[in-house]
Amino acid sequence: MRYTTQFLLSAMAPEQFPAPSVPEIAFLGRSNVGKSSLLNTLSGEKAAKVSSTPGRTRAINFFALVDESQKRKLVFADLPGYGYAKISKSISAEWPKFIEPYLAERETLGLCVCLVDSNVPPQQRDAQLLAWLRSVDRHFVVVATKIDRLSGNERTRNLAALRKGLEIDDVLPVSAKTGAGLKDLWARIEAVRIAL
Repeated sequence: MRYTTQFLLSAMAPEQFPAPSVPEIAFLGRSNVGKSSLLNTLSGEKAAKVSSTPGRTRAINFFALVDESQKRKLVFADLPGYGYAKISKSISAEWPKFIEPYLAERETLGLCVCLVDSNVPPQQRDAQLLAWLRSVDRHFVVVATKIDRLSGNERTRNLAALRKGLEIDDVLPVSAKTGAGLKDLWARIEAVRIAL
């Protein structure tokens, strides 16, 4: 299905979240993982701002995906990146005040898309995030970005390392640049829309 993307709002407190309506898909990952590029490729337009400085997203940015009749079908929630050293501790300390309530309590949140860099070994912060999502009973899919930068052998080796290090059965390899894996990711997203 073809969607048009509409920016809804930026929220830095639970009371600023949009009124729950359609299924929401949250995008999470460390800063510099390629989250904005992937969001823009999925939406087919420059919805999320791509910055050369990682960690620029300070709020949860909500985007509505509407069909040809302008009916809202999905909402993408772009969450702030985590684990970037140059972000002051005072800013990252604020994040749990609105990110954790969103992830733990949002009734329309259908899927968390957890992005990891396929070029980087498994990170403790990513493993902690997945463990926390399991603890609050959230459905998630782990997506390995920037897969176009790897040769076939490197890809096989790195994906196996991610599965083992993050203790998961499945990693979805994607490339915002070449479009590889996006069809599979869209299938997961659409399954949530149909199920909820």
